[in-house]
Amino acid sequence: MNPLTNNDFTFSDDPWGLARSWMKEAEATEPRDPNAMALATADRDGLPDVRMVLLKGFDETGFVFYTNSESAKGTQLADNSQAAIVLYWKSLNRQIRARGAVSPVSDAESDAYFASRHPRSRAGAIASAQSRPLESRAALETRVAELEAQFGDGPIPRPAHWRGYRITPRTLEFWQDRPSRLHDRVVFTFAEAGSWTRQRLNP
Repeated sequence: MNPLTNNDFTFSDDPWGLARSWMKEAEATEPRDPNAMALATADRDGLPDVRMVLLKGFDETGFVFYTNSESAKGTQLADNSQAAIVLYWKSLNRQIRARGAVSPVSDAESDAYFASRHPRSRAGAIASAQSRPLESRAALETRVAELEAQFGDGPIPRPAHWRGYRITPRTLEFWQDRPSRLHDRVVFTFAEAGSWTRQRLNP
């Protein structure tokens, strides 16, 4: 059952159920990467940084993405383990915002996802010193080719610096475009013991 009813934009009391519903609709309508999201972090001085990453899963424990922990976002998260994300679907005129604490996922989760990637993507994750200077495109491609030759058809192990992160949101905001910029906004705030409070916001 759709948690939205009529034009009143009545929400379910379950933000995760609503997020799953919206993602399912986006997967059917968004032409490319419905799981693309803007990830905002900040360094130890509080200077913000933002980039697009791919959401690789979410449930009641949070939103998960993967990256090189020695990259810019990885070092920023080591200094300031909080982040914010935005999922925006132009095909639906909707967005979900979330922010909260960030923690590494388990090694088992990281291993499982890394093993699911295409072999060239796994080699690329090892070859790339992400966010650091690169002498040339050719040098990167050479390193990837060398790794592919080294491992052949065998398994390519996950490097220790490549891992998943989980954002555990304190707030989840759902935004729906409406005519005349009279948009609908509802924010869920984590209370305690898995419960959420819900509040409609002015557009």
